[in-house]
Amino acid sequence: MDENDLYSDAYNDFLAVVWGEGYLSPGGPEEVARILHGLDVKDAHVLDIGCGTGGIAVSLVRDHGAAHVTGIDIEAPACAAATRHAAEAGLTDRIAIRAVEPGPLDFADGSFGIVFSKDSIIHIADKEGLAADVFRVLEPGGWFAASDWLISHDDEPSADMKRYIEAEGLDFAMASPARYEAALKAAGFENVRLVNRNAWYAAVARQELDQMTGKARVGLVDRFGSELVDHNVEVWKAMVKVLESGEHCPHHLRGQRPR
Repeated sequence: MDENDLYSDAYNDFLAVVWGEGYLSPGGPEEVARILHGLDVKDAHVLDIGCGTGGIAVSLVRDHGAAHVTGIDIEAPACAAATRHAAEAGLTDRIAIRAVEPGPLDFADGSFGIVFSKDSIIHIADKEGLAADVFRVLEPGGWFAASDWLISHDDEPSADMKRYIEAEGLDFAMASPARYEAALKAAGFENVRLVNRNAWYAAVARQELDQMTGKARVGLVDRFGSELVDHNVEVWKAMVKVLESGEHCPHHLRGQRPR
């Protein structure tokens, strides 16, 4: 699969079939709710880092009562889709989508009550710099609530993990739970908490692979072509292997800026 096809409209549409309309990672609005469990989002101004195709921004407003969501992403096709989804939901007055370049967050100190991110920090190598930047743009008492795809250690990835990352063809910069926790604490966050979601996604990913290779395959090939479907089957096979070994361990991440 050509690198230019990654996060193209066709690829995003394929992921929407697997993960739900507006989502580029698993779990849909139910997983968003689990990431936010116990936090008061109502009337908050929220930054959504790696907003993808907009399903999360819509959920943050519609399901959780955020006053306003600013979604940022480096992928132009994803931002265009997110803007469309906000418009279709009638939420353009409460959702703003911005295409950005990689680098520090271009927002003033204390701009947001909540910074949210779902499975996009994996593309950012400097976890420590990101944690410090998120801390900066949060108001005192504000929360960072995220999920991300982690590796269980910071040593050389196993051969199976290397094969999975190569199959994805993305700029993965996976880090361990220990590194994420240390980065958040070093940035000044309190109430830091990490929750391992490996068991959940190992089961879900196996179901997704069964979907792609079972009765749904004919319809997927008719819509997207065999090349894209076959590529993703190989990705999912490699991913399931490292999920079942525990080396690939998605986590929820949380920390609070002191008041």
